[in-house]
Amino acid sequence: MRQYIIKRLFLIFPTLLGILLINFMIIQFAPGGPVERILSTLNNHNVFQSDMINQGSLIAHNNDNKYMGSEGLDKDILQDIKQQYGFDKPLHIRFLIMLKQFVTFDFGESFFKGKKVVDLILERLPVSISLGLWSSLIIYFISIPLGIRKAVKNGTKFDFYTSLIIFIGYAIPAFLFAILLIVLFGYGGKFPLFPISALSSDNFHELSFFAKIKDYFMHLIMPITALIVGGFASLTMLTKNSFIEELNKEYVLTAKAKGASEIRVLYGHVFRNAMILVVSQIPESIIKMLFTGVLLIEIIFSLDGLGLLGYEAAMNRDYPVIFATIYLYSLIALVFNLVGDILYAVIDPRIDFETNKK
Repeated sequence: MRQYIIKRLFLIFPTLLGILLINFMIIQFAPGGPVERILSTLNNHNVFQSDMINQGSLIAHNNDNKYMGSEGLDKDILQDIKQQYGFDKPLHIRFLIMLKQFVTFDFGESFFKGKKVVDLILERLPVSISLGLWSSLIIYFISIPLGIRKAVKNGTKFDFYTSLIIFIGYAIPAFLFAILLIVLFGYGGKFPLFPISALSSDNFHELSFFAKIKDYFMHLIMPITALIVGGFASLTMLTKNSFIEELNKEYVLTAKAKGASEIRVLYGHVFRNAMILVVSQIPESIIKMLFTGVLLIEIIFSLDGLGLLGYEAAMNRDYPVIFATIYLYSLIALVFNLVGDILYAVIDPRIDFETNKK
């Protein structure tokens, strides 16, 4: 197992290199960019000024009678803008500089926010961790026991009605449920119980320790509820089907024939084998909750998380933020996948990754 872990750790670096290279090339050749965005802003500004001065003329002139509007900006200005954003260098040089910086987690400065990318990520990280961590814990703590119970009660009314409830929740879009929660239970709604924006109140720093904890969770209740309402179905059904498959195997029938209790059969014989598939979903679920699955929830509840940061960077062509988020997402995903493999071996010691045998 030790050799396998070392091998996987070394494979992280070429995998990250490949991911960054592919995304770097795609983004570089995509239409539009930070330079084009700045030029568009400057041109629009010049056109507006010209329109105010010339009463409808769409062409502005500078002191040297050079066209600054529809005819384009001065070449020196264009070169200064490219140099400011590092686009005066060849592609391969820019990529190598980026790699050198990323090794030390130096992601540079955002083109349009005027802050270091690391500071932006650290500012947004508490929101994403809060949403992802609590929603994942709640989903797992409910879905796994519920799935086991459904497997034991397979075909009963309990199984039918719980399946009906979780699939109704799965069919409801999270953002629509979030709006419903705000209308019903948000401040200003029909039953004003919970705050509808941010992660804390304006007077958070003035509150006592326990009041801060209460305020924190009061702000989280509605966004987390909106996130988890559709998150139970897949994990619950995966757990149920895994346990049903194991319960029908001969070793379980043998254990029951020897007089083993239901609890002993479930948690002494079936649990480890059935949980292997469930454990395989943990890294993917956490990554989804932390980074990719909460964008609309962040927008609706005015939460500045990493999902919203990545979206804003993509819209603004803020390359340092885009590449930093891609780098961090990929690194965390690779590490979590390794953790998932280690959990396989912990749950079932018969798994041997070094020989690819079980």
